[in-house]
Amino acid sequence: MYDQLSEWFRRAIMDGRLRPGQRVPSTRSLANELNISRIPVLSAYEQLYAEGYLETFVGAGTCVAHSIPGEVLKPTNATQRAAQPKTVQSVPRRISQRVAALRTAPQTWADNQGAFRVGLPAIDHFPATAWSKLINRHARRPPINHMVYGNPMGHMPLREAIAEYLGTVRAVRCDASQILITTGSQQGLQICAHALLEAKDRVWMEDPGYPGARQALRTVGADIVPVPVDEEGLNVDVGIRLSKNARAIYISPSHQFPLGVTMSAARRMQLLSWAARAGAWIIEDDYDSEYRFGGRPLASLQGMDAEDRVIYVGTFSKVMFPALRVGYIVVPKDLVPAFATVRDAFDTFSPTLYQAALTDFITEGQFARHIRRMRALYLERRTALLEAIDRYMDDKLEIIGTHAGMQLTALLPRGIDDVALSIKTAKLGISTRPLSICYAKPPKRGGVILGYSGASVAEIRDGVRKLRSCL
Repeated sequence: MYDQLSEWFRRAIMDGRLRPGQRVPSTRSLANELNISRIPVLSAYEQLYAEGYLETFVGAGTCVAHSIPGEVLKPTNATQRAAQPKTVQSVPRRISQRVAALRTAPQTWADNQGAFRVGLPAIDHFPATAWSKLINRHARRPPINHMVYGNPMGHMPLREAIAEYLGTVRAVRCDASQILITTGSQQGLQICAHALLEAKDRVWMEDPGYPGARQALRTVGADIVPVPVDEEGLNVDVGIRLSKNARAIYISPSHQFPLGVTMSAARRMQLLSWAARAGAWIIEDDYDSEYRFGGRPLASLQGMDAEDRVIYVGTFSKVMFPALRVGYIVVPKDLVPAFATVRDAFDTFSPTLYQAALTDFITEGQFARHIRRMRALYLERRTALLEAIDRYMDDKLEIIGTHAGMQLTALLPRGIDDVALSIKTAKLGISTRPLSICYAKPPKRGGVILGYSGASVAEIRDGVRKLRSCL
């Protein structure tokens, strides 16, 4: 009751119904008028005194504080507002130009979680029971060092487990001191941008490429240079012609997003050689390389780098679940202090509970088993998607990028607006990400990116039928 009273007085003062210096009822008379106890009225007045809305004068009783500026008060109706003289000129509500550049049109296709949401793993097949036991193990009686401020670089046991895993599976050359834990790969890209780049620095980026990387680079005001991608990956010769003095390169060589091509060995060596000569940094985004269906995952670009020019970014969002929000960066040893400083400035450190549970998930072998199961499941779902497209689409789609990952790209017939198509499919409950938003400029031919990892075979078939109806 005292909250209601104090809130009413605040509103009345700010709306101009009670003016500075105007007397208010005594606590006794207000309590009698409202037919309530005097106690909530006293409590409300005490709160308003403490906040500076009311003050008491000898012989005058309780009044609205004179110190409240009259120009900040807002009249309650249009007549009063029109009659009030304009004492303060309206100031534009400005935001930074950098934030304005980050704004994108509403992406309605991202609201759906079934077919064909890109980047969504098979949540229904995640070993939630085993994971919850690990969470309970560390949450039941957490040690003190799990409850205090942590190292900006992350939980050391997890960093050791990641370093061992990357060395074995991805041929990454590193030790635990080089692992920096992030809240997903998106933060990893932002940390790279802030640690390595100045405003107006030129950065090569695959075209088409990952829109999230473009956003991360724009947060520091980088000048993005779109470099075309062909069947061998990013075209290094074109990049050198466009900007031979670029400061950095963003690349996804093992499974290029969104076209799905793998960067050839010749292009990798050419890129590493040029980066060493130019003093450029290479940001390698290895977002879903665990899922390769024609053999073992390919070795990383970082493992080929003899000059420590590659910063390797990875995530657990695609192999476990997105809400985990745990990713990592492999940082060259001489850059570790700079990256740790940026990480500390962002949000100090990642939550320790999930890091501790994830450490056990990896070291006890459950992570490797989960990846093996998902690799077989995604192969089944990819096959179902290709068969459904072949059955229902009548050659309307041209499929590319089918040998790895969690999604494939389908080129549309010429003349079809892929953004309009994605908006239309979203109304039917399916998510088809338009290919054109991955390009720096509108492409000659649109397409859709179809994620298959997070949808069942039945949902995939139904989704293809709905896509055909929209086409």
